[in-house]
Amino acid sequence: MIERFFNESIAVKQNILNDAALIGLIYQAAEASKVALLNGKKIIFAGNGGSFADAQHISAELTGRFVIERPSLPSIALGCNSSSMTAIGNDYGFDQIFARELSSIGNAGDVFFPISTSGNSPNILAAVEVALEKGIQVFGLTGYTGGKMKTMCPCIQVPSGSTPRIQEAHILIGHSLCAYIEDALYRNK
Repeated sequence: MIERFFNESIAVKQNILNDAALIGLIYQAAEASKVALLNGKKIIFAGNGGSFADAQHISAELTGRFVIERPSLPSIALGCNSSSMTAIGNDYGFDQIFARELSSIGNAGDVFFPISTSGNSPNILAAVEVALEKGIQVFGLTGYTGGKMKTMCPCIQVPSGSTPRIQEAHILIGHSLCAYIEDALYRNK
């Protein structure tokens, strides 16, 4: 069983690597993030459950450091203020927890990474709508179907229907974004 999990994970990542269009979209998202940061903007993440943890993890790699010593980069994972999240959930409903927060802190020129393995999480889709209304560039992280999110924004669709394999790939994609940003902004400086 353990070997099967490793082999499945390797196969998903190999399929990503062999998909030139998908790799191109990851580069496009990384470049957009670099440009946003150069223009004094921020990178924003959101997700539910394991994807919430992934959003926090990737954001932390930017505000802390990924590999090289460098200044902190402006990034946030929506929903980390538990008082705000529960107040919004109570007053406006769970579907608005990310949208409401994004409407207050998101600005045109920011980059937003909504993370949903299905691409159908209502609270993530509501946040995508707010981002698009505000002129925030959006790159979804989803599984192979892309769900409804793929009709709303460009989506990095991991070629798998297995939630664990999708989430493993999302972290690898997030780490590659961080590596690209650090290299582009701070390598040899």
